[in-house]
Amino acid sequence: MREKSMVSIRTADIGDAGVLADLARQTFHETFAAQNSSENMDAYMKEAFTVGRLTAEIGEPGAVYLVAEAPPRAIGFARVAPADPPACITGPSPVRLVKLYVSADAIGSGVGAALMRSSIEWAKNSGHKCLWLGVWEHNHRAKAFYERWRFVSVGTEMFRLGNDDQTDVLMQLMLSDRAGGDHPGDRGTDRD
Repeated sequence: MREKSMVSIRTADIGDAGVLADLARQTFHETFAAQNSSENMDAYMKEAFTVGRLTAEIGEPGAVYLVAEAPPRAIGFARVAPADPPACITGPSPVRLVKLYVSADAIGSGVGAALMRSSIEWAKNSGHKCLWLGVWEHNHRAKAFYERWRFVSVGTEMFRLGNDDQTDVLMQLMLSDRAGGDHPGDRGTDRD
């Protein structure tokens, strides 16, 4: 594990869209390129990580982008947003952890844990009782990270990467059960 870094977490604003688009492309490529075709990766990233799309997502009511910074640069981010949950998400007042990405050179430094703590805090402060997410079935490192945070697998959904239908494992965390203090997940970091 790498040395703990001095990381700060802040809420993104519209001016961060370009930096977030670049970081999203970088971290997504680092995480998934080895297991997917370049055509499918390019098709997905060209649609999902444009400055225009991220600008719209940053301004979405009821949602937040959290940026992790270790000066002089952004090294990770998380997006929490309202989404219609599938039937297997049974927690009350759910909100989705849409993304949690950390640059490869910062994995193991506590950035993922800091982003997760901030995401949970934001969700709870916004009145949500359940945080849910989807993680690729073959992303074992990320699934283990979420399990350390006590997320529980509850189902699956399809995720389309280019022209490839893939399976995401759906996981949820009941926030009302979290009373603060140290959490086993505080010791690990990763990205989904």
